[in-house]
Amino acid sequence: MATIKYSMKTLPMKIVVVIGARPQFIKAAVVSRALREHCADACEVLIHTGQHFDANMSEVFFDELEIPRPDYHLGIGGGTHGQNTGRMIEAIETVLLAERPDWVLVYGDTDSTLAGALAAVKLNVPIAHVEAGLRSFNRHMPEEINRILTDHAANLLFTPTATAVLNLRAEGIADERIRPVGDVMYDASRYYAMKAEQGSVILDRLHLTHGGYVLATVHRAGNTDDPERLDAIMRGLMLAARERPVVLPLHPRTRAALLRADLFQQVAHTLLLCDPLGYLDMVMLEKHAAVIASDSGGVQKEAFFHRVPCAVLREETEWVELVESHAAVLAGTTPQAIYEAIVWGLDASDLGMALFFGSGDAGPKIAEILCGV
Repeated sequence: MATIKYSMKTLPMKIVVVIGARPQFIKAAVVSRALREHCADACEVLIHTGQHFDANMSEVFFDELEIPRPDYHLGIGGGTHGQNTGRMIEAIETVLLAERPDWVLVYGDTDSTLAGALAAVKLNVPIAHVEAGLRSFNRHMPEEINRILTDHAANLLFTPTATAVLNLRAEGIADERIRPVGDVMYDASRYYAMKAEQGSVILDRLHLTHGGYVLATVHRAGNTDDPERLDAIMRGLMLAARERPVVLPLHPRTRAALLRADLFQQVAHTLLLCDPLGYLDMVMLEKHAAVIASDSGGVQKEAFFHRVPCAVLREETEWVELVESHAAVLAGTTPQAIYEAIVWGLDASDLGMALFFGSGDAGPKIAEILCGV
């Protein structure tokens, strides 16, 4: 097995960043900007695995979020979890051997996250994991396995919440590896909210008004790949459409699943469907929705940042703080429960803003720790 040998050296520090899916683009934008501002001599090398290969799911985010264009685009996507992860590990290892970085930086819980961590640990390259310590305690979720393995391989664990710190300690991870910094998604929400107000015309395009609709997102494999569960979720959303129009930007996986299940026409007749959206358009829809119904961890948090109630289309969530503070409710995946959760959201009062996720400066803290400032 090849191993990269390191010696003590001065800046510039080289950081290889591995991303591949929408939430990672947003998180990477925050940290990349902070590195440019706080560690001017640091050199970022960006690997885009290609996990999200649809232009609306990938390329538009680089433009809107001002992320540097990838140095390496691996073009890996569309296969099974095992196929994608294995191909990514091999390709990322080739890049690491060529670049000889000081750190590999990974985000979140996708196949790209795990592949970057495994490629790095096999070469003895230090790993930093942003959004470490999250647990849903559902090992049937591929994301849960990705989180656990990445956390135990990483040298630095940047945690978004106090609960995440407790989860890592419970698994025997030493405190010196844990860095409570807050949530980079909160940084992003604060930074891009004004840009969205100034640059997005999505409300006019879809003929929507503030508080006049429900926003839904459905993309997790556990929901889309099970025809009965997908049918139940869609029926719940269609029930809710009796109360308010339901806007559903369609993830490519979800569109394909609806077509396979012969549900697409029925759903399209009842819900307001649209293609995947750029980040600024999505922020606008989130900010002005009456309720958000989603199976996405990132969208759950974004709803909280915008003080919009969230019905979580799952049986559990890694963001337990949201449920405990009554900012979100676990709706499950039965039609009546989803309908009732959305009606709860329509009646919810002002959610306030507890500081579960830090103070909006997670990016600078991460940059300073990585660069030893």
